[in-house]
Amino acid sequence: MISQEIVQKVLASAVSRGGEFAEIFVEDKKSSSAAFDDGKVEELTSGVSIGAGIRVIVGETTGFAHTADLSEAGLLSAAEAARSVAMVSGSGTKAVALSAPNEHTLSGDILVPSQVGKKSKIELLEYMNQIARSTSGSIKQVSAGYGDSYRRILVANTDGVFATDEQVRTRIAVSVVAFGDTGMQTGYETAAFTMGFEMFEDVNIEELATLAAERAVRKLSARPAPSGTLPVVLQGGSGGILFHEACGHGLEADHIIKDSSVYKGKVGELVASPLITLVDDGTVSKQWGTALIDDEGRPSQRNVLIENGVLTDYMWDGLRAKKLNRASTGNGRRQSYQHLPMVRMTNTYLVEGKERPDTIIENTKHGVYVARLGGGQVNTATGDFVFGMTEAYLIENGEITEPLRDANLIGNGPEVLKNIDAVANDFSITPGTCGKDGQSVPVGCGQATVRITGVTIGGTANG
Repeated sequence: MISQEIVQKVLASAVSRGGEFAEIFVEDKKSSSAAFDDGKVEELTSGVSIGAGIRVIVGETTGFAHTADLSEAGLLSAAEAARSVAMVSGSGTKAVALSAPNEHTLSGDILVPSQVGKKSKIELLEYMNQIARSTSGSIKQVSAGYGDSYRRILVANTDGVFATDEQVRTRIAVSVVAFGDTGMQTGYETAAFTMGFEMFEDVNIEELATLAAERAVRKLSARPAPSGTLPVVLQGGSGGILFHEACGHGLEADHIIKDSSVYKGKVGELVASPLITLVDDGTVSKQWGTALIDDEGRPSQRNVLIENGVLTDYMWDGLRAKKLNRASTGNGRRQSYQHLPMVRMTNTYLVEGKERPDTIIENTKHGVYVARLGGGQVNTATGDFVFGMTEAYLIENGEITEPLRDANLIGNGPEVLKNIDAVANDFSITPGTCGKDGQSVPVGCGQATVRITGVTIGGTANG
């Protein structure tokens, strides 16, 4: 993308006259998307984003500048701007010695989506629309969406890092609306992977559309959700977002350093049920949050955060790790070249257990079975959360019975971790988009079916 010689010049300029650390992040990203609604194409877009962000650190001050001009002059100008912001005093020069390039290119079996015609992408959405509508006469609206991206990055810094990566992501989703005597109900399903258009050799879009439609139709006969504290069984994959939000963010090192996490100072302590092992893993094959390197050029890795209930470590980016003289965990991520990196999750999940999911349900006399969670809010300082249940059912005498109307799941992340008394063996990961401090990045959230002994259900019926 840029020669190693120019990279060295830019970094040397950035740390001249007192700079302590400098980094260049170069990105070339192409993306496309399509939206299909009410039987017709509503939107068809494509975009290109290319540029570089340069970060310079002096003491506790960070200077950052970004530019779409990748010429040597443009990059040197951005480096000067970042340095001028960061530099408080000092003079002198610093030699920059880069390691041999750690370059990664796509394997031959990846079908880059830009090589696929728009017609083929639209045909997928049309087919999903057709399948969903044919499921039931109560289906009145179907929206389907497709998106893909091809991203090349180069990261180099004055610690000697020089790495490149190519990342391809493809996603498809369908949302269905059904109408009945109880009003309007919705169903949603998505598939998203770090792979190209060959994804559709593995992903059954007919099944996706059918699942979304059946979910909406089932909810037409839903009864009001109970209120009060009840045992909750989270279906495998569906509850990963809860652990991502209510627990994962509190284990990011920036929250620890700012004293805004309930997990600060608890390494080595029992913070969860002994059944719980929580992992953040950027190397999981083809998952939505997977990459060869993070956005600071560090290799992605599997990080055990909680092991058998004991807190073992936090997630670290390069900047915060360096201040504490420890290694990065490969969790430095950024939305684009226009953004500074920060500590972010990749694929965060609970390791599966040994029980059968059917056995967990059979051993639950009365409770709520949550098949899908929606959005929510979390206070990382306390762990308190509120999540919407977008597909849930009553458990009666060890059986899943009636569907429930949408309601809230209210609780506390650390308490939930301690109150898990069963973990099944049906592990799966679902894709998501994580927002933090105005930046969004792709992530994976996963777990097997688990039972929580008690969580507050914000329904309208008596528990």
